[in-house]
Amino acid sequence: MHLVSASMDDMGKWPEIDKAATGKRRELVLQGPSVDKRISSDGGLTSAIYSLTLLNYLEVSQCPSLTEIHEDIQHLTNLQSLILCRNKLASIPNVVNKLKCLKVLDLSVNNLRVLPQEITELRELNTLNVSCNNLEVLPEGLSQCTKLSTINISKNRITSLPSDLYSERLDLLSALVASDNSIEQLSRDVHQLAALKVLDLSNNKLSEIPFDLGDCPKLKEINFKGNKLNDKRLEKMVNGCQTKSILDYLRGKGRQAEDAGEADGGRNTDKGKRQQPRKKKEKVAAEQDEVEELNKMVVRVLQVSDTSATLTVKVSVKVKDVRPYLVCCVIRGMNLKPGNALKRFLMAQTKLHEDLCGRRTVATIASHDMQLVKAPLIYDAKPPTQLKIVPLGRKEMTAVELIRHLQLEADELRKQKKRQNVTGLHKYLQILQGKEFYPCLVDAEGHVISFPPITNSDKTKIKKTTKELFLEVTSATSLQTCKDVMDALIVKMAELNKFTTEHQEEVDSDGEACHAQELASICETSSELIIQQVRTVDQDGNLKVVYPSKTDFSKVLSNLTIIW
Repeated sequence: MHLVSASMDDMGKWPEIDKAATGKRRELVLQGPSVDKRISSDGGLTSAIYSLTLLNYLEVSQCPSLTEIHEDIQHLTNLQSLILCRNKLASIPNVVNKLKCLKVLDLSVNNLRVLPQEITELRELNTLNVSCNNLEVLPEGLSQCTKLSTINISKNRITSLPSDLYSERLDLLSALVASDNSIEQLSRDVHQLAALKVLDLSNNKLSEIPFDLGDCPKLKEINFKGNKLNDKRLEKMVNGCQTKSILDYLRGKGRQAEDAGEADGGRNTDKGKRQQPRKKKEKVAAEQDEVEELNKMVVRVLQVSDTSATLTVKVSVKVKDVRPYLVCCVIRGMNLKPGNALKRFLMAQTKLHEDLCGRRTVATIASHDMQLVKAPLIYDAKPPTQLKIVPLGRKEMTAVELIRHLQLEADELRKQKKRQNVTGLHKYLQILQGKEFYPCLVDAEGHVISFPPITNSDKTKIKKTTKELFLEVTSATSLQTCKDVMDALIVKMAELNKFTTEHQEEVDSDGEACHAQELASICETSSELIIQQVRTVDQDGNLKVVYPSKTDFSKVLSNLTIIW
């Protein structure tokens, strides 16, 4: 492997790296065709990137010409997130173990055949995504990464899971996604994963599911579809994805095996004593089921055919090289009026931006007051000098002026607080660096109501009195990313709405009656949300996507009921 030298000419080719260095920035995102072209012509990433030792977030993605990462990456010891997805990486350097602060490692959609053993030395790692590669084995020793909470190894060629992956040391592991592999056996030790909530082993080569799986106390979602099980009754349940039924069935099988084993040693010995704790467990389980039933949240979907006025968003071809993916929907029944309900919703949106949306680098959420949105809408891209918006809490200005204002504010904050990292909108400015066009959502009157990933328009700002919300999620990564983020947002909204309904908070005196007739009976007494589908079409009117569809919400909570 050779290292590309960093001459002045190289720095001229990589303005993003130059700005990150001079601005002492903590985050750097390089992605897409323009970056890939430079990697191809230079024979790799410039070595200058490995001198950015202050970085805690580095993303280099969607670059098919990127086949290797130089071992000098070991110098980026402050990295907490390393995103190297959708490239053509054939290997990862062994020195990855030098990144002692690393929490998130995403190597998905590459050409990896093996992972370095040294990955198991990343003690702070909590998220590992190596999906969509050519891996046949995982390194032994992952149990040393005791902070792991999410592992995604789907769409590889793995035939078995390492034995220590079932270790009780992994007491924070809540999600294990291993679908579309060739795994032949799930160990009975799976019950040792006390925090496991999601287990996906669909489309593998399993013939048995150990009844010990029923002993995972927090398990809420399991998927074993596409496996040819010996137990045909269980296979039928599996193909119906009935998580609770499957777990109850496995627990029943476990009790039968326990009874059979005890019968071999003396069928009548302390039979009453054996049954007593079992009955107690069944009673506790029944009580838990009652609690879960009370905690159920309901989301009702109004399909396109059910509504007289279907909202449509037209997508311009100009967004293709900027931020091409978009899903939208309309939400009714979200009660933002009582107490801190609005504040909780905005805080939840911010948290999703920080976590699932990767600080808006992966996706961006925007919420609008539907009554103030003038349809039809166009998702377009404009030159920064021509994009005009009234940003939240500001006067109308062009995108160039807004970015300049935000940059000056960021510089002033750095001086005042004597620190390099900044907060608020200022930390998202680097996402649009080098873009000739900026994405925007434009209403029927030609007004820009959204400028992702930076801000919304003050004209469609949501308030306590907002009864219908228009939601949008945009991404440069994939359409599925948009859907996953929107799914998570709606689940969170359902949780918040239920909380608001159950906790009697004072309602503002400027109350309004529910304006939608279909909500009249549930507006004040129910936490049920109603989602109206929104169509996204191309410039010729051809359908691109309808959200939500019946394939969405496939990985949501078990206590959320979707009514179609």
